[in-house]
Amino acid sequence: MDTLFTAMENDRKMDVAPLAVRMRPRLLDEVVGQTEAVGEGSWLKAAIENDALSSVILFGPAGTGKTSLAHVIAESTRATFVEVSAIGGTVSDLRREIDAAEKRLVMGGLRTILFVDEIHRFNRSQQDALLHAVEDRLVVLVGATTENPFFEVNSALISRSRVVELHALADGEIAELVGRAVKDERGLGGCYALDDAACDVIVMLAGGDGRGALTTLELAAGMVAPGTKEAPVAITEAMVRAATPHRVLPYDKNKDMHYDIISAFIKSMRGSDPDAAVYWLARMIDGGEDPKFIARRMYIAASEDIGNADPQALLVAEAAFRAAEVIGYPECRINLAQAAIYLALAPKSNAAEAAIDAALAEVRQGPARSVPDYLRDRHRPGSENYGQYKYPHSYPAGWVDQRYLPDGLERGCFYQPSERGWEAYRTDAASRDRRSES
Repeated sequence: MDTLFTAMENDRKMDVAPLAVRMRPRLLDEVVGQTEAVGEGSWLKAAIENDALSSVILFGPAGTGKTSLAHVIAESTRATFVEVSAIGGTVSDLRREIDAAEKRLVMGGLRTILFVDEIHRFNRSQQDALLHAVEDRLVVLVGATTENPFFEVNSALISRSRVVELHALADGEIAELVGRAVKDERGLGGCYALDDAACDVIVMLAGGDGRGALTTLELAAGMVAPGTKEAPVAITEAMVRAATPHRVLPYDKNKDMHYDIISAFIKSMRGSDPDAAVYWLARMIDGGEDPKFIARRMYIAASEDIGNADPQALLVAEAAFRAAEVIGYPECRINLAQAAIYLALAPKSNAAEAAIDAALAEVRQGPARSVPDYLRDRHRPGSENYGQYKYPHSYPAGWVDQRYLPDGLERGCFYQPSERGWEAYRTDAASRDRRSES
């Protein structure tokens, strides 16, 4: 309950709050970016403006405005706004807030908006505790998560909520956010001036993370005493780089970003782009990815995407895996890069994968087919009646015309060689050998 001292206490907290907290938008018009989520004509904008919000889960990378939107809702709604921590919160905490929300609704007709940040951190029993209250509208849930809610949030809770995805901010939006913080009284109050080069570095370091950009700005500003509005102190590129010497791009092992980047890495090698392959490899290395995981994916790609167009690729991938296993970081980064570049530059063929998948489909869905008698094992009574097996090495070319497939299947039904690399050469050579033998 607010008291006479609440405003004073809030002001004191805000004085020491980080720049990113002080600059949180209070109205929808102050939200930077996210036009798809809260722009004109969007469901969320209409719901907030009409104070008709139903449960919603905000999903997106860090620093895209999920918590800020929750606070905009708190400022815009006539409902009571309460917040529960998904990190330290318990089922008892949730039930206490739900009971209080029910009393407010019954006694005074007041709705309650329950904000749960990092909702994916709630376990199943904690998420289940919300179901009844959300379904009966005892509370309007506003959940925020950096993880894909369709994987990390109970499907029953998802079905009772609207999922709104937020995206990383564009460079221009980051620049707008930073420029506003330099001038705004809640921010640096015009006592600093940010030159273009410094702004460009902040934008680059942010990587679409608004909170990260404001944190970098605050760290750079902290390197020098503030000036005045009439004589602001300059924040230079050198100050920004000194305050944040190393950019840490987001990388969440075993989560969405992990799968997105390994997917980009594999597709870059498949697409024969060594620069892209090395870039995504660097992203994984910088994020602390297990080098053996990376090498295993190259091991697979060597057969899946290259195959017999360059049989050497499998050996290169094997060597990279061994290097990752024996050497480890930081040196094995070189082995991984060498292998990734080799796989990217190698001729491509998916004939091996296509052949085994087609053969498996035939085995699982086709009729049972018998082994031709002359191919059967000879170590049994009666095998002398199996017919003649032609031993290829007894013929000059090491090949003889002989049927190996069971009845009903013909040569070429599974394996379709590409016209690239060793695979194409061997296919042509085998054809020449067969022609010469005949």
